[in-house]
Amino acid sequence: MTQRDTPPSGRPPVALSAAGFVSCFDRFAISPLLILISTGLGIPLSTAVVTASAYFLAYGLSQPLWGILSDRVGRVRVMRVTLLVAALAGAVSALAPNAAVLIGARIVAGACYGAVVPTSLTYLGDTVPAARRQRALSDLMAVMAVGTALATAVAGALAEAVDWRLVFAAPAVCAVVCSWALRSLPEPRREKGTGGIGGHLGAVLRNRWALTVFGLAFVEGAVLLGTMTLLATALQARDVSASVAGLATAMYGVGVVVFSQLVRFLSGRLPVWVLIAIGGAQMCAGYAIVTAWVTLPAVFTTGLLLGGGWSFMHSSLQAWATSVVPQARGTAVAFFAGALFIGSSAAAAAGGPLAENGHFALLFGIACALTVPLTLTAVLTRRRWRPAAEDPSGHEGTGAARRDPHPPTTATPAG
Repeated sequence: MTQRDTPPSGRPPVALSAAGFVSCFDRFAISPLLILISTGLGIPLSTAVVTASAYFLAYGLSQPLWGILSDRVGRVRVMRVTLLVAALAGAVSALAPNAAVLIGARIVAGACYGAVVPTSLTYLGDTVPAARRQRALSDLMAVMAVGTALATAVAGALAEAVDWRLVFAAPAVCAVVCSWALRSLPEPRREKGTGGIGGHLGAVLRNRWALTVFGLAFVEGAVLLGTMTLLATALQARDVSASVAGLATAMYGVGVVVFSQLVRFLSGRLPVWVLIAIGGAQMCAGYAIVTAWVTLPAVFTTGLLLGGGWSFMHSSLQAWATSVVPQARGTAVAFFAGALFIGSSAAAAAGGPLAENGHFALLFGIACALTVPLTLTAVLTRRRWRPAAEDPSGHEGTGAARRDPHPPTTATPAG
């Protein structure tokens, strides 16, 4: 199949961005709904939290499947089919009569929406040359951040004004539209020579740098996404309304939009490990604030800082994941996303009992403490890694990563 690249600007296709927007909206809309679901279905808050942690777990565990399928049958085909199944699961979520049906529907939705973002990242890895890739990823991240911000803001307001069930129905309708819009997106050429499914898995799982990135993603998912899910709950436990709590946590999305543009500017001007260090410092500071105070101004500030942490640290790890095993890029990115959301699921599940008992300072303090070793490890390992040689088209070759005894003063944007 002939490869067709994205436009010369390297910006993501509109249909791809829209699909990522919907996936992020559905994933983050749950945050201000937890207490409303608990009340509406007559279940404990810790059970309501399972609707989020089960979604994240399914999102993460499904990643290897989507990565292998996208490497074998095509990126666009996988996204189109999973969006349609996710839409059906969203409709069931909106009509769920009890917690069991709701949790089951959210598991299916999480597994299917889980195909969209990593496959979108892989698509950009296939079609955007390495020199422009982190900028393209930052653009896609900015669109997804808008979906994240609107998710918490709109979900809280919509749930209070109408019903929390409508929050699950809205992205379901949008997913159908996105599946239809993706029909015109061309399939990119995929790297050959890894020996089928076994070859893809072997190329990824035998690569120590890939395993390092996956481990970092697991901890990042736990610290950032899993713990952040309970920020709105912490405010609601202090009698803040769901709509206001949703607006407060929406500052995370605002932070991603703002800081992702700064990352776009700094990419290539600063070493990647410096970008990671900046992101880790922002995450640590954000959680330190809500460890001391859970107030509206504190959560506003923490949301912004966590958005900055995601923009600086996660975009760097994400771009690393697209480059570490280029001959099995879809599988590598899928494992990366899987590790991220399995980590977030584990943290959300572990944090549920703490949240139910009002121990939010302890919860956020643990996240703050874990950010320190995460950042140090990410900085040190990313400084040591060097990408494989690139072919003349600007895409990475298929060779193993090599050590460079004389690191450059600036990193390539692909990192």
